Amino acid sequence: MKFSALLDLFTGGDKFTALRTPPGSLIWAEEFDAPLAWGARWVGDRTSAFRYCDHNPDDNKLDWLDPRCVTVSDGVATFTATPDGRTLENGRPAWRTGLLTTEYSDEDFRVRTGDLVETRVRLPSGTGAWPALWTWSDGGNEVDTFEYHPDNPHLLELSNHVNCAATCFTDEGAIAPGRWVTIGTRYGARCVEWFVNGERVFADDTGVGHDWSAYLILNLSLSAGEHHPAPCGPDPITFEVGHLRVYR
Repeated sequence: MKFSALLDLFTGGDKFTALRTPPGSLIWAEEFDAPLAWGARWVGDRTSAFRYCDHNPDDNKLDWLDPRCVTVSDGVATFTATPDGRTLENGRPAWRTGLLTTEYSDEDFRVRTGDLVETRVRLPSGTGAWPALWTWSDGGNEVDTFEYHPDNPHLLELSNHVNCAATCFTDEGAIAPGRWVTIGTRYGARCVEWFVNGERVFADDTGVGHDWSAYLILNLSLSAGEHHPAPCGPDPITFEVGHLRVYR
């Protein structure tokens, strides 16, 4: 295990809170302590979850993907969204933003049934921000470790789209714009579990099945205004990530 991973397990600072549940063996990790391995580990210019691969106006999103919108410094990845100047097929203005996926990468890493994924994120404050960690493959297989919208400042959306289960987790002490929080998901065959700052907060009792697998997606989307407010001005919107780990 890398030193930075050990540090996270034994330190209690802002960026260094890990799950307290026994996670299994660390089998894959991105600590954001080196330049992103584009192509080898990560792809940022397309995903099969988007209708047009690099943008997706059908899903109430303003996103137009650009790998340059994800930068790494001092062990933190920063996703930055700015107005793009182009117009989407639905007539709405596009925003250039960042996405990381293991799909199409040389490594071709997938999570699978029984794995636990954990991320440490700093929640954004900009109106229209829609960060998420989720999975996708073969036109579905989606499990959302979290989705967040600053207009619901103390709420995380936790969803299993494989076998239809979801909840809204609210905690004013842990969830807020600008706050660091550790969020995890264990993809059980019969029950998916979600963890926030090491505590189990939801178990769906539906699971993903024994043969499930999917690619990871970590991104900053922008809401188009249908369910949550769209960006209210041209100022950049940012979202930060301290680590992403998978235990098996």
